[in-house]
Amino acid sequence: MVQEHTFKYSEFFPLESGESLPGFQLFYTTFGTLNARRDNVIWVCHALTGNANVLDWWPGLFGEGKLYNPADYFVICVNMLGSCYGSTGPLSVNPQTNVPFFHSFPTITNRDVVRAFDLLRQALAIDQIHTLIGGSMGGQQALEWSIMQPEAVQHLIQIASNAQHSPWGIAFNESQRMAIQNDASWLEDQPDAGLEGMRTARAIALLSYRHYRTYQKTQQDTSSEQLSNYRASSYQRYQGEKLARRFNAFSYWTLSCAMDSHHVGRGRDSVINALQQVKAKTLQVGIETDVLFPPSEQQFLAHHIPSSQLVIIDSGYGHDGFLLEFAQLSQHITNFYREKSASVKVSAAS
Repeated sequence: MVQEHTFKYSEFFPLESGESLPGFQLFYTTFGTLNARRDNVIWVCHALTGNANVLDWWPGLFGEGKLYNPADYFVICVNMLGSCYGSTGPLSVNPQTNVPFFHSFPTITNRDVVRAFDLLRQALAIDQIHTLIGGSMGGQQALEWSIMQPEAVQHLIQIASNAQHSPWGIAFNESQRMAIQNDASWLEDQPDAGLEGMRTARAIALLSYRHYRTYQKTQQDTSSEQLSNYRASSYQRYQGEKLARRFNAFSYWTLSCAMDSHHVGRGRDSVINALQQVKAKTLQVGIETDVLFPPSEQQFLAHHIPSSQLVIIDSGYGHDGFLLEFAQLSQHITNFYREKSASVKVSAAS
């Protein structure tokens, strides 16, 4: 059974940008039981618009009879700072002004997000995380954390992610922010400001999350006589509307900027020097058709992180394959555990 929790940090929290938060809260969920040795923790980092309930978006990996069975593991997933699912973000009330932050919410980075996670880890008296796992932006944060606190992570599983966000990825994010910025309502301090722009932003994003093959297979029109109302057109609008019903433009803007900031080499001499600080046994997973985080990025990570191995999965879903290819992911993770740690329970995924 999933349990919901809130961690409150009341002290001044300086940020990489030089700005600060006057404290914060993190919403998180847990399921399973922490064992007596406190060494069965699976910590999940969610993607950009994800939430803290991993059963909502990774049901093929987590749950009874799945790879991460609550009978064996204690699973934690925390909503990142800047999001809108219970953790402090732009729609939260600023205790210094008693009104929501909105546009005044400070610039945050993945490193800031990870520092907040680590404060929670310490508060829970978890000395070592058995497995730290994340895909996409969540993978960026998992890697940053493994560098920042190398002794605290035993296994790192980074899926469809990278060591620094690429110019290509930043360009996609900036194009999405331009769409939000061109929404006249974006200038307002209202919860629904920029919502129409975010619909367009999501449609842009989807082109980087999927692949030519995905659309060819699922959005092809059957009639050669069609001159409008194409399936691909309605699909883009549907995806924009779907996100608008559950997210807000302020968090979308804040978190896309945080993704752009991802660069593990900042302040550490170089990216390679930073990667060599990882002590966790590491599995890098790439997706053959991923155009946003192409396999070359995971190959680079696997080459420079000690005790690392690489697998590339075949998927027609592009980047979104990390949320859909449960069978392949489960098998590769099971094989990784068998190679790296004889003590890991892998029977469910055998």
